[in-house]
Amino acid sequence: MFNMGEMGKMLEGMQENAERLKAELESKTYTVRAGGGLVELSVNGNGEVIDLILDDTTLSDKDMLQILLIGAINDANKMVQQNQQQSAMGMLGGMGNPFGGVK
Repeated sequence: MFNMGEMGKMLEGMQENAERLKAELESKTYTVRAGGGLVELSVNGNGEVIDLILDDTTLSDKDMLQILLIGAINDANKMVQQNQQQSAMGMLGGMGNPFGGVK
């Protein structure tokens, strides 16, 4: 039988887990290197750039710098997305099957 009180508690727990997950993701830092370390980019778990280090040799070649930055940004974004997906799946996996039936 469907119990509204149980459903409310479950939704409350889901919201708390989501907030905890968001805080956990925000606290993580991902660093990628491109061009053998000529470009180093660090982002947080939200995908926000928090640090960028450029080797001085990259400053004389605009095209190379653009390519390295694009590669580093794309790699960092992939890392963040993969971690967000894994964390969300972990959170959902810990809930069991809230709708009953076969797991």
